[in-house]
Amino acid sequence: MSPPIKEDADPSATSFVHSETSGLKEASVMFQSAVDGDVSVSFSHVHLYVDRVDAMSVYKEFEQKLNMLSRRISPCSESADVESSRLVWESINPTRFGGSKTGSFETENRDVVKQLLAGFGFRVTGTRMREDSASAKVNTRSVLVTSRDPRGVQFVVTALDDCISPVTIENGVTNVDTDEFFHFDASHLHQFFEAHDQRQGVAVLAFEATPGSLETIYQRYKEMHPKLLLPTPIFQYEGGTKVLEVFAFYLGEKCQSEPDVGTKLRFIESSSSSSASTRASCVLPGLQHINAEFDDSSQPAYCDHWVSNVVSRTGFLDTLEDTLGFTPKVDFNAGVVAAGEAQIESTVTGNDPRFVSSDKESALKDQSQVYLPINNALSSVGHVGGFLREIGQGVQHIASRVDDLISFIQRCNDYRKMTGEGFTFLNIPRSYYGVLTEKQLVHGISSSTHPSDDTREEELNGSTAQGISESCASSILIALEKSGVISSEGAVDLDLDASDIDDALEKHLIMDPSSSSDHVEEYRNKKQEVIDIILRSRYTNLYSLLRHHLSAESYLGIVKNQILVDVQGEDLLYQIFTCPILQRLSGEEAPFLEFIQRVCSECKDPNGCPAKMKPGCGGFGIRNFLTLFLSIEVSKAMLDVSRARSLLVVSSTDDGDKNQQSRTRRELQFAKEMVQLFTNQLNESNPILTELSDAMTQEGVARAALLEITTTVMTSDDDTDYMTTAAAARRQMWESHLKNAQDAKAMGHEKLMLCSSKYKNLMKELREQHDDDNMKHEAVGSRLPQVG
Repeated sequence: MSPPIKEDADPSATSFVHSETSGLKEASVMFQSAVDGDVSVSFSHVHLYVDRVDAMSVYKEFEQKLNMLSRRISPCSESADVESSRLVWESINPTRFGGSKTGSFETENRDVVKQLLAGFGFRVTGTRMREDSASAKVNTRSVLVTSRDPRGVQFVVTALDDCISPVTIENGVTNVDTDEFFHFDASHLHQFFEAHDQRQGVAVLAFEATPGSLETIYQRYKEMHPKLLLPTPIFQYEGGTKVLEVFAFYLGEKCQSEPDVGTKLRFIESSSSSSASTRASCVLPGLQHINAEFDDSSQPAYCDHWVSNVVSRTGFLDTLEDTLGFTPKVDFNAGVVAAGEAQIESTVTGNDPRFVSSDKESALKDQSQVYLPINNALSSVGHVGGFLREIGQGVQHIASRVDDLISFIQRCNDYRKMTGEGFTFLNIPRSYYGVLTEKQLVHGISSSTHPSDDTREEELNGSTAQGISESCASSILIALEKSGVISSEGAVDLDLDASDIDDALEKHLIMDPSSSSDHVEEYRNKKQEVIDIILRSRYTNLYSLLRHHLSAESYLGIVKNQILVDVQGEDLLYQIFTCPILQRLSGEEAPFLEFIQRVCSECKDPNGCPAKMKPGCGGFGIRNFLTLFLSIEVSKAMLDVSRARSLLVVSSTDDGDKNQQSRTRRELQFAKEMVQLFTNQLNESNPILTELSDAMTQEGVARAALLEITTTVMTSDDDTDYMTTAAAARRQMWESHLKNAQDAKAMGHEKLMLCSSKYKNLMKELREQHDDDNMKHEAVGSRLPQVG
């Protein structure tokens, strides 16, 4: 599939925009107000179409074994004893181990149901299969997988039934009875696979509609987007539940082109008065409830946002606004999100349920706020362009939120190592979190627990505390690398403590002929400070953002589990992304999962009560967005490095084709240089992103202060000249602060776009040089005399 891709958009033309502050699509405000009165939707479930769904007995047996493992291993908040726990698992499940005992884990050709059960502690809580149903009209196999709170995330996973003959059509009639619950019918799977190059994937995004909303949604599609309606769009089932399905996208521009029949949107209006926050299970008709036992370490998860890759981003945005009243919330435009030559645009759209709460648990569980980020490619290279080319338009990833992301991911990593089943995650270069430099050792880092904003930059640059001499710092770095404490890039081993570092330095500083006795003495005089600097270097970039808001233990948990962190105002956002799921072959483009934790500000209102929290606190951080994009490209390049190395090992042992070996070496070198360029771009972007984050935080503080001044003046009974003059002075001061913050943000955007442009050109030069080298070697090879 080759959708149209806009090449080489002018990166200076657009920038990162918050629609709340830019007035984006002001014309839609009146329409939004009208829509809110008669259309209301919330998250319901996602529907995956896969190659195979096993019998219910297989999954329930697997769950029982996982629960046995949970009861027999020692609970640990940090990490389980993986090696001993794996032996326990092998005693429980002696016949199968899902991964290599050497630690390798292949992401392709896995059963996503078992991955969810083992990795995240989810369980099968519903089913629809021929052998479990009283009805003969079942032609697919489905299970419902949920977290321990069935009102949260819901994955409906469906496959064709192998025991039913393939569907054939003769004179307009199929040889297989249509499923009485049409949304489970085999025809949907055939249509999806045909539209997506026979790939597995996320086929349906489903929403729960309040009573009366479904008919309104249907009428809007009928009036404004009739091409997206299915031949029979609405089905009503026993009990009164209605289901409306529509095609999500057009093949090209809205209204002008035909519908893309691959991905659907589903709207369910239940006859029950229960809302998404109070219902007991999935509202999709046809599912049979199944009891499930969750282990104590599993956490509930809730829908946060669903992301699509499309050809026409603006067309999909307009369709959602026309039919659901969704409006853009955040734009990531050309020149902002880039990895080498790969560039995309993205807009987060959604509804406005006006949910606010001072209760953290209510904010975590809320499913009424729907966010749908939408990406389109600006270049033919990169993940989004490759996704559209290989698969076509569709769902890129599903994001869910949890209460404690660090322990959630630690559990997943532990269970993958113990059971050989679950998920792996995108590679995040250690430099994203921090590495040890000579500058840090020379200047030191202040251990002040409450640094002032005025000294923040100096402190982070290591200029507020006296460290050690440059020659001593150099000797320490050499000793640490020789002892294996740090890598050649300066990344400090995450499993070492202060005594391990002290032992290594005492041993190797004395043994190093370039180290003088003065260096040893200097180190010993400032031992504690030096060791603190070395340990903190493992997360120094995060520390510059979060300071003492997290413990050293939490920082290390973030780094070990490769979690991304961003800040918006006083809210935090933790994110992590799995490697591709539903892959048949390594390297194929495929969807993935995201898990996040939103840490909302604990500010108080003027009355001293907890401030109200809105859905989506922490935002959709530009730092993490760019890091995700770069990490996808880094992970793909690292996979290319691994493949090339494996091919070289094979060819060197069987005396293979020398020309092929030469080509493989060139591919290996090219992939390694790509990894380095992407990593360099991430490292260079990091301080710019910190500037942007700081500017956006200051902008938010200034806007809040101005709003408070306006509110105070409007509600105050004091209308004296003094009150008016004081308010005007304060307003003038905060307006100045606001302008400074906006100027700093604009400068940060400009720096980021220049950085993106630089690495776009560098990657283009690298690729062109690689192509030239291949052409030269192939030309030489064709001129060589043939032997024999």
